[in-house]
Amino acid sequence: MKRRNFIKAGAILGVGAAIPAFSIHHHLNRQYKVGILGYGDRGSGLHSVLAQMPEKYKVTAICETLDFRIQNARKTMLDSDVKVFKDHREMAAYKGVDIIFIATPLSMHFDHAKTALQAGKHIYLEKAMTHTIEEAKALQELHRQFPKQTIQVGHQYRYSPLYFKVKDYIQSGYLGKVTQIESRWDRNHNWRRHVPSPELERQINWRMYEEYSGGLVAELLSHQMDFVHWAFDTVPTNIFGTGGIDHFKDGRETFDNVQVVVRYEEEGIIGNYGATCSNQYEGYIFKIKGSKGTISLLTNDGYFYPEPDHLKELQQIDGVSGATKIEWSNNKEGIKLLNEPLKDGTYYALEDFYKSIEKSTEPYSNVFNGGNTSIAVAMANESLKTGVLQKWQG
Repeated sequence: MKRRNFIKAGAILGVGAAIPAFSIHHHLNRQYKVGILGYGDRGSGLHSVLAQMPEKYKVTAICETLDFRIQNARKTMLDSDVKVFKDHREMAAYKGVDIIFIATPLSMHFDHAKTALQAGKHIYLEKAMTHTIEEAKALQELHRQFPKQTIQVGHQYRYSPLYFKVKDYIQSGYLGKVTQIESRWDRNHNWRRHVPSPELERQINWRMYEEYSGGLVAELLSHQMDFVHWAFDTVPTNIFGTGGIDHFKDGRETFDNVQVVVRYEEEGIIGNYGATCSNQYEGYIFKIKGSKGTISLLTNDGYFYPEPDHLKELQQIDGVSGATKIEWSNNKEGIKLLNEPLKDGTYYALEDFYKSIEKSTEPYSNVFNGGNTSIAVAMANESLKTGVLQKWQG
């Protein structure tokens, strides 16, 4: 679509502001000292984002049990004052830390969060929030016992200006009645990481083992599931999954090929969530289909495609505002949802995390809605394992 037509379309659609309110500058009261628990790819990645926000956060400690990761961290960290721990309890007790960022295997999330809460620390907890339904409910109860500590869960879609815009489209009715959601996150890779010594296999490749991991549903599809919960203010009614270790016969326990169907009965929506490790052709797909149109999303880009009848409505002259008719060159091009460049979703999330700590408010992604998503993930994995339809257990 030509730029002038996009501007006219935006005026007629009248959808809310693209930039969420929490990204607007506000008075800074203090810099928080951060300890990063787990310094693998995600933990070091969080450090990189935190380094872009020095007025808000300063990394003062890391905790990691693997020696080669500690050595790599020491090579890359310019600040030699960063304290290094091997025991998460010692870092939690360290007075030089206000916040603990937890980027450890899923099975450790609950114990690590519990220790941090009991030590009086705020928590940024990577998704999925917990490994089991029981742990999700227990962490929610712990938060009630320690209400002064902020807990943010790492579902970044709740902070992206793009996904905020999508939520506005849905709630403003521009998609009409949504009945179908199609979501995939595919790759052609074995998901395996290099292991410098055989005894470290399960520690490094923890995502492949049921004891530690929620597999593809937790690591990938939970993002889209959580967005649906948020955008429609809903939780699943029931969940059914099927899958298997269909390609990589390498000793892994979590499936490399999954399909999960979720029914949201009250909303009249079916959600289809799938992932495979053996084909990357479509990569990331996230389509939300309504009676008036479809939104098609990538992680940092998205388009709205009106249905033919709704397109005619949008092309009508607006007699009230005097807006001129939109010259739609081709409906297949759709309306681009955002033209502005986007930052890493974690950056937007950490803006809100800071505000939530300062103002003692719940983050957009918190222990309650993050708990609902971890419950949905656990239910999906139970159905994948047993072949039995799961009814909501929240």
